[in-house]
Amino acid sequence: MSTLFSYRRLSHDLIRVTPKLRRRMSVRPPSKDPTTPPIPRKKVTIQALQTLRHSKTPISMLTAYDYPSALGCSSSTLTDITLVGDSLAQVCLGYASTTQLTLPEMIHHARAVARGTTHPFLVADMPFGSYHTSVNDAVANAVRLVQEGRVEGVKLEGGREIVEVVRRLTDVGIPVMAHVGLLPQRHAALSGYKVQGRSVEGARKVVLDALALEEAGAFAIVVEAVPRELGKYVTDRLKIPTIGIGAGPYTNGQVLVYDDVMGTWSGHKAKFVRRFGNLKEVRDNAVQSYGEAVRTGAFPDPETESYAMDKNEWERFLETEALEGSSHP
Repeated sequence: MSTLFSYRRLSHDLIRVTPKLRRRMSVRPPSKDPTTPPIPRKKVTIQALQTLRHSKTPISMLTAYDYPSALGCSSSTLTDITLVGDSLAQVCLGYASTTQLTLPEMIHHARAVARGTTHPFLVADMPFGSYHTSVNDAVANAVRLVQEGRVEGVKLEGGREIVEVVRRLTDVGIPVMAHVGLLPQRHAALSGYKVQGRSVEGARKVVLDALALEEAGAFAIVVEAVPRELGKYVTDRLKIPTIGIGAGPYTNGQVLVYDDVMGTWSGHKAKFVRRFGNLKEVRDNAVQSYGEAVRTGAFPDPETESYAMDKNEWERFLETEALEGSSHP
């Protein structure tokens, strides 16, 4: 029996006798928690989001506005959806409201987020005015977000009045996430950022809008700033995932603005916002420490944070300079 044949026979016996060992012989260790996906996580799809909904596993969505924040969202396997939110108007560009954001600006930021996104399903807000003039314009603008912004789906604010836009976008193969309740793009018409659906008529509108958008083909719906009872009722009525933001704990998932989560936004803090980090303090302290080190001369250190020239080479340089200097008046 040759050595090669013996080795093959031994390998075959090991695999036959220890099938469990064979299944675990991979680069990644087996997951101890069946609810925790392996690392790296597979790309999240619309079907995967529906699976999470059916299994009553809460869906986690977070906004991102550039490459670094996209990397932050993708750093956790628990992030299911990354949203390039039009809140970038305030938190990144310093605008007073989301209505000032343009489509080219959104495409620019979406492309950066796409470069840093791995497994999360990537969605971008369609800016104010990009889907309101006509259905054809809405389709053209959504196509630009997909082709140039490299996103996988778009999000639209509105109710029954945008049903035809949603239907047309889904007909051409662009996944649509709807958005009901408080609509930040219409804050002026709503007299501010107020909780919606507190009256019978208001609650009924939210429900009818959500049902109409689901029927039009939306794959998920963001429900913003409504009473928790209404958030649960809408979730129970729909067959697609609901993502709550200020809609209580009974929706299928939650979304927050990245800068709120990190504690870097110094503007108004809504009731539903929880700051999971305090990066503003860390950032400000680092900037202050840097300034002090520069002022006192402690930075950069001449030995550990500076480059040096070979001593002999430096002496030759000085000699050359001296000769050059003596040859010119």
